[in-house]
Amino acid sequence: MPRMLDVSDEVRSEIGDDEADRLLGGDRAPDSYECTSCRTPGDTHVEPTSTVLFVGDETAVLAFAHARCIPSQVVPVSEEQLAGAVRSISQSQTGAPDLAVPAPAPTSPAPAPAAGSVTQPTAPGQAAILGITCGLVLHGKVGHASLVVEPTGPVGRPGSTSGEDEFLDLLQDAGFQPVTDLDETPEQLPGWSVLVAMGKLHAILQPAAAGGSTGWWQAHQPLQVTDAWRMAASQLSEVTMYAVPAGMVGRQPREDLLRQALERAVALGQVVAASLPLAGT
Repeated sequence: MPRMLDVSDEVRSEIGDDEADRLLGGDRAPDSYECTSCRTPGDTHVEPTSTVLFVGDETAVLAFAHARCIPSQVVPVSEEQLAGAVRSISQSQTGAPDLAVPAPAPTSPAPAPAAGSVTQPTAPGQAAILGITCGLVLHGKVGHASLVVEPTGPVGRPGSTSGEDEFLDLLQDAGFQPVTDLDETPEQLPGWSVLVAMGKLHAILQPAAAGGSTGWWQAHQPLQVTDAWRMAASQLSEVTMYAVPAGMVGRQPREDLLRQALERAVALGQVVAASLPLAGT
């Protein structure tokens, strides 16, 4: 019986035509698997299935997912993530072989605030660290899974020594829009997405210059999200990303306080946002 398997062009280009054909022919694809996104069982014979290639600095691992959860794609991750979260995903799949292939040379993020977390620096010599706060933000009466991104200090353009904070300007250059009303849902930003797998936030992805996507922000360790946040993201298939300058919102312990802080920042004209499609659930 033929398998209902999707191998995207970008996955095919990474693993090669021979390996892709073997997958489609059934030689390398499992009959059943655990979805790398929602972690429920899947069957390649009866439901559309996506091939998802997690690519690190030196190796890559092929995983499988329901096509309704995540499209076939190449997902760049750190070697630490690949050895941890991605490995545990692939090992849980019934009969699914791990596919190790040479990884492409790492692609540097476009000039913009680099990846990082609240407690770890993003790169040697980079002063600002991006902090991420997850919470539900009401747009009218509908709760939207949201991320608030706030650096720990001013973020300038590459090569700038003025100390001027250009964080919001950089994001507006990338297509994020100023927020004037928190009740309004911002427009989706093409090419960007939020990667959630195994109930954890892994990365915010942006378009890569050579095509596909690359990490704009990647968690040093995947961040746990609440069931309510994950459900809201899954139902709407998107996440709202808000960005504010350093010191504008802070780390709020409750969602009502987070909204109040965002409303103050909106009143000051210090918030940009976009809706980012969900990659995973």
